[in-house]
Formats: sequence, structure tokens, C-alpha cells
Amino acid sequence: MAPPQGQMRPGRQLAVLALLFVVLYLLVFLGGSGSIKDRLEPKLGLDLIGGSRVTYTATTANGQAPQADQLEEARQIIESRANAYGVSEAEVVTEGDKNIVVSLAGESDDALANLGQAAELRFRKVLKITADSSAAAVAPTASATPSGTASPAPSASATGAAATPAPSASATGGQGGGAPAPSASPSATPTPTPSATSSAPAGGETGTRTQEQALADAKRKVGDAAWAAASALENPPDLSADPTAVQQFAAFSKLDGPEVAALDPKMQYSVPTISCAQLDSRPPGSIQDPSKQAVSCEGPQKLFLDVAKVLGTDVSDASGVLDQQGGDWVVSLDFTGDGQKKWTALTREAYENTGGTCDASALGDQGKCRVAVVLDNQVISSPEIQGVLTGDSQITGSFNSKTANELAGKLRYGALPLTFTQQEVQNVSATLGTEHLKAGLLAAGIGMLLVIIYSFFYYRLLGTVIFLSLILSGLLVFGALIVLGRQIGYTLNLAGIAGFIVSLGVAADSFVIYFERLKDEIRDGRSPRSAVPRAWARARRTIISANAITIMAAVVLYIVSVGTVKGFAFALGLATILDLVVVFLFRHPIMTMFARTRAFLSPRVSGLGRVLEKEPTDPPAKPSNPRVKEA
Repeated sequence: MAPPQGQMRPGRQLAVLALLFVVLYLLVFLGGSGSIKDRLEPKLGLDLIGGSRVTYTATTANGQAPQADQLEEARQIIESRANAYGVSEAEVVTEGDKNIVVSLAGESDDALANLGQAAELRFRKVLKITADSSAAAVAPTASATPSGTASPAPSASATGAAATPAPSASATGGQGGGAPAPSASPSATPTPTPSATSSAPAGGETGTRTQEQALADAKRKVGDAAWAAASALENPPDLSADPTAVQQFAAFSKLDGPEVAALDPKMQYSVPTISCAQLDSRPPGSIQDPSKQAVSCEGPQKLFLDVAKVLGTDVSDASGVLDQQGGDWVVSLDFTGDGQKKWTALTREAYENTGGTCDASALGDQGKCRVAVVLDNQVISSPEIQGVLTGDSQITGSFNSKTANELAGKLRYGALPLTFTQQEVQNVSATLGTEHLKAGLLAAGIGMLLVIIYSFFYYRLLGTVIFLSLILSGLLVFGALIVLGRQIGYTLNLAGIAGFIVSLGVAADSFVIYFERLKDEIRDGRSPRSAVPRAWARARRTIISANAITIMAAVVLYIVSVGTVKGFAFALGLATILDLVVVFLFRHPIMTMFARTRAFLSPRVSGLGRVLEKEPTDPPAKPSNPRVKEA
């Protein structure tokens, strides 16, 4: 027989809870990789499993400490970049007057190497191109070819990258209207970005030597005669006509990165013994001035670049997307209103080669100028512009989902107001964290055991409901930790464990509220079966209100706090929400089912105690409605 209308169907709610468990643990087992043990491991924080810590030191032109507001702005940008990996509990703090210390859990060397990049985006027209002929130098100290070591920067993987306009933009424009999208001119793999530490000369002079001092050191190393000869160069000498001409510039191969950066761009480009390896070892921010021409390398070629006429600040948004045409990952750029005008003007100037500024060596296959997409000191791509572009653009290359989104995140959060050099990365031991983890888990286990013992002692059969509820809540929390760690990068740390332990008290309060309401209903003369739904109706508001306050407090704490306190707030809010799920989908329906059993009517078994031990001579309970009078 079907239950009366309005009567609860506990089986439905239990079925919903079972379905929730099935979906959650399918995500746990099917969404991970490796062995079963690996798939059941949540993502742990720096204080539990160790990780890496690196110090970034701000460098300024005058060698002085940067302004405090600039250092704080840089810290916030770096923290935003770190959090773009997910809720990773990254620790980003300032230390002293010029250092920023970043700590990430687990294997995070690549992420740390990328976080401190300036991310200064520049669009520069390519004026000249020459081959890196430094191999002809006599006894060069720098490598004659670019380093083959892959850089963790996403741009380093962009082989033959191209800044391709969006499809809607490629069909518009002045003389280039209807022209095909610009394609990357053939080139070798771009030289990987060297690590920041490689730019420091022996003795760590980068942080103390000013540009003027580096220029003076360069003049002293090369000598007056070689300096005068290099200053007179407008273009690289023709070594095929006079191979011995390179001998007079041999001393330039001994310059380090800061000294090469101090040279005039024409000298960097024209001196044949200045190699791409030297150019790539220049300190961060060496070519960030948009009002000056610059030199950078793309593969084995040196590119002489015009002033930057479109900047990263002209980009309103950036995102890593999957190209619908080629199926490759690209970085989509949306320009601001003024930025779009600048971009259109730059592509028109390149397409028409206004003033003939592009040398024949810099023209692409179709005879059009190329525009280089420059990030910090490196050319990501230098496509030939084949139309006047009035729409947004894309940076394409050998990107995957991770590298495309990393680059987009740097562009989206903006460039750092300061340039930084990366110091040695330190590995943080997890020995102390492992002991803390064991102590935290032991404390949680002891706390849960005490709650269960007290529950069975005081509530007896009802203690079974408490025990099962806590077990189900724990399984939900555990599964959620694994899934959130994979999806949004949530990292469990000691503060998070503390939040879960505190949530046990919140869960225990809801039990007490419900069971004491049940006792009140039975004292009023109702049978246990009818008292269960009435007690639930009265306790439900209180339970929801109490949990809502806890959730709101956790949200506020998460918003206003920093560091590990965020982990505590997130864990407390998550556990409280899942406790509400268990309350509605398990505790209430299981109590309804218990109320229909014979054991529930026994004072010794049910845990309701003396409220069921009324003698027949006991006077009936007074009606709860004061308006009803006795006959």
C-alpha cells in the first residue's frame, strides 16, 4: 500500500545519497591516473609533503630598493598567477625591501620559474634580420649556438609560432581587406628562455651593478679600437667578402648578459660576435622600454625590432582556447578600444611597408613586413602580416592546455611593475609536516572516537545514526578533496585539517538539536513514530540556521584572509555543506525508518530513556496549544 499523501518516502532520499556517492567516486577512480593508491591520494600542501621555495629579488636601473607600493603590487600579481593554477595555497610574501618569497607544494619548479617573469608583452615590427654568425668568432666564451635546454616558459615551446588574427578580423581592413590570415614565416625553433639565474655574472653582480657600470665594464673589456669600429657599424659586416673582419670584434664574445644589455641596439645587432646566447642571457626587462628599438633572437637569427606600438596594456583579456580551425591550443587576445586602433594601424603599416622601413631581409614570402610578438626578452613569433587587421588576434604555436593558460594568465593579470632575478630554488623538507599530519589525523580520530563513544552511551540505538552519519560525511569529504584537488588545485594543509576537525563539533550539535527535540515531542504525549516528523520540522530550522551561520563565517574568513587561513575557511565551509547533505539525505530518512521498528519503542535500546517509561497512572501531558482547555 502506498503511504498516505504527504508522508515521507525515506527510500527516495537514501537513493539520491547513494547516487551522489556513485558519481563522486566514479570521478575519483576514473578521473585520476596511476594505481588505485595514487587515485585515492588528495593533493597535500607544503607543510605536509614539502615543496619548493624561491626568492625573487627586484632589480632597478639605479641599483636602489624599489618603492614599497611597487613591491606590494608585484607580490599581488605573482600571487594571482600562482592562484591561477587553482586553490593551491601558494605562499607569497615580501621579505625585506626588495625580495618576494614564493612557496609551492609538491613538484613545482616549473611553476616557480614562470611566476616571476615580467610578462611585458610588446608588438614590434621587424626591421632587419641577420644570421647569428658568432661561430666565426675567435675563441668565443659564449656558446656559438643557442642553448638547447627547454625552458619551462610556455613561449619556449612555440615552434614557428604565429600571431593569427581571429577569423572575423581577417576579412576586414583597408588594402588588405579579404586577405588571408597572417602566417608564420619559416623559422627555426626559437631560442629557449634561459633561467633567470643564468643572467647573473660571477659574483652575483646583477643586483648591484647599474647599467652605466655595465656599459663601462663592456668598454674596458673590448678596448677602444674595437669599440670605435663597432660604433661605426650600421649593419653586420659581410664576412663572406672579408672573413678576417670578425677578428677585431672577437672581444665582444666575452661580454656577459648585463654588459650586452647596456650596448646600443644597433651594436647588439651589427657586431657579428655577439651571439644569441649572450642576448638571451640579458637580465629581465632589458628590452621592455617601448620607445626604444630592440634586438632579440628567433632561432639562429637576430631580429632588429622597431619601437613597440602595441603593448600588453592594450590587451583587455587573454585566454587559452582550442582553435576551432586547426585544433591546436592558442592564446586568444582581446584588445581595448584604443588598443584595437593601435593594432589596426600597426598591421596597416606592416602590410604596406610604410616608408620602406622593413629591410628586404625582414620581408616574408609575400613581400610583406613581419610583426614580432615579444614577451619579455624573447620573440614568441614573428608572422608576416598579409592584411590590415581590425579584429582581435591569437598567439599560436606548440602550446598545450597548460602552457596556453599559463601564458594567458600572465597577460590577463598584467605585467609586473618591477623586474626580478630568480635566486636558487630551495627544496622544503616534509619531515616536520609528516609528523604534523600524523598528529592531526590522530587528533581527528580520537575526537571522532570520543563523539561516537559518548553517542552510544547516551543515545544507544540513536548513536548508530550518529556513527553512520559521521562515516558518510567523512567519505564525502575525502572524495570531494580528491576531486577538488584535480579540478581546481585545492591543497589540503594543516589548517585545512583543523577546519575538518572543527566541523565535527558542528555536526555533533545538529544531532543534539534533533534528538532533544524528539524527546520533547514524546514528553508532550506523542508516540515515537509521530514524534519523529514533528521533531524534524522543529529542529530543521535551527540546524539550517546554525549551519548557514557557520558557512557564512567561513566564506567571509576565506575572502578576507590570506595564506593558510584560507585553507581552514575552505575546509570548514566544505565540511559544513556536506554535513547538511547528510542531514537531509540520510539522518532524517533513517530516523523515519527506525521509528517504524519495534526496537525504537524500547527505552533501553532506543536511547530515549525515561521519556518512554511513563506509567499508566501518569497524568496525560497538557496540550501544547494553550487555547485548548480541559473538559
